[in-house]
Amino acid sequence: MRALFVVLKPLCFLALLGYCPSATIRPKEGWQVYSSAQDADGRCICTVVAPEQNLCSRDAKSRQLRQLLEKIQNMSQSIEVLNLRTQRDFQYVMKMESQMKGLRSKFRQIESNRRTLLTKNFQELKGKMNELQPLIPVLEQYKTDATLISQFKEEIRNLSLVLTAIQEEIGAYDYEELQQRVLGLEGRLRNCMNKLTCGKLMKITGPITVKTSGTRFGAWMTDPQASPKNNKVWYMDSYTNNKIVREYKSVSDFVSGVESRTYNLPFHWAGTNHVVFNGSLYYNKYQSNIIVRYSFESGRVMTQRALEFAGFHNVYPYTWGGFSDIDLMADELGLWAIYATNQNAGNIVISQLDPLTIQVLNSWNTEYSKRNAGESFMICGTLYITNSHLTGAKVYYSYSTKTSTYEYMDIPIHNQYFHMSMLDYNARDRALYGWNNGHQVLFNVTLFHIIKTDDES
Repeated sequence: MRALFVVLKPLCFLALLGYCPSATIRPKEGWQVYSSAQDADGRCICTVVAPEQNLCSRDAKSRQLRQLLEKIQNMSQSIEVLNLRTQRDFQYVMKMESQMKGLRSKFRQIESNRRTLLTKNFQELKGKMNELQPLIPVLEQYKTDATLISQFKEEIRNLSLVLTAIQEEIGAYDYEELQQRVLGLEGRLRNCMNKLTCGKLMKITGPITVKTSGTRFGAWMTDPQASPKNNKVWYMDSYTNNKIVREYKSVSDFVSGVESRTYNLPFHWAGTNHVVFNGSLYYNKYQSNIIVRYSFESGRVMTQRALEFAGFHNVYPYTWGGFSDIDLMADELGLWAIYATNQNAGNIVISQLDPLTIQVLNSWNTEYSKRNAGESFMICGTLYITNSHLTGAKVYYSYSTKTSTYEYMDIPIHNQYFHMSMLDYNARDRALYGWNNGHQVLFNVTLFHIIKTDDES
């Protein structure tokens, strides 16, 4: 098994594991991808598990290296695509840069002392190049440029052969040029990460404590639909008797307590399950089943609509109470409301909402009691429910709106401060925002993807 770590500036790196054809995953099976928004240092992680490509036989023809180098040079596009996806207030990580500096040093050694270069130097270089090989089939799945991707795949298959040729013909090639073209491969691989969006929840790690403030209950959030340069944070303390929303220009300002603006809402809110989506705040109006859409830009209510049959005012709250009957959330597929009705015997109902009109587009009835749920959140159209708001909580149940099926799960979530009154997924950050007993925290999520091959489509 081999591993390659590639830094995706500013926050992401790619970890790839390749298996030989004799392993459990056969070449015709789907590529399996695990991804996580961030690690403990704020880096976004993606792990791709794919079958190893067949290695080519030994061939010492030097002209094949030149052909390969000329072709690989055309693959250095879109090197900054991921910057638009993951620019946050975390520190940049440079793990791959140190690895590439080591590779650069090796190339310089080759340039300065070709004749006395030991065979093991080429073997190390060959191993590094081979580590890139299992990633290439992932590019094929997106078919945006089928011809180029096919050529790309074939070229990488020949890397082992070419490096063998280099070993036999020391001094015949421009190693600095080879280094630059290897860096070009990194840029293309970054595009893979940009394509990996939806998947099944596999793991929750953290939390990272961002700030300690406010009362025991509250909500804080960013807008998953905002541009990469817009990192505003909104803060809503308490679950009732409050209409003040505090805005911060960035997470750094939020931590420092530097407010940029405050909004005085026309109605008190109920609960802590609010969401900011595409510039508007969606919240449950106090003592009602009415959902309010408030525009931060205009400073006024744009829409308000009753959620038919939805229980409110502690009729069907989460286990901690606090008027948490109606939970508004957003994921990769849009805006959602989670609530319970008498018609569904107090069990959770999932409704997808039109963001402009707040009309219900579609609904799904689950068999999970709203009063037995600690918190819930949507990822890629699947609702995940925790069994408690206290210590020992875990994601216990999920319901897929795509297949209208449910599944029991056992994914622990570390309730560091013993009382969770808000838990919401942010699709832009690929992280869970939580309000944990007066602490504003972030959890990482690890998702599992299946990317089908041509044979499986």
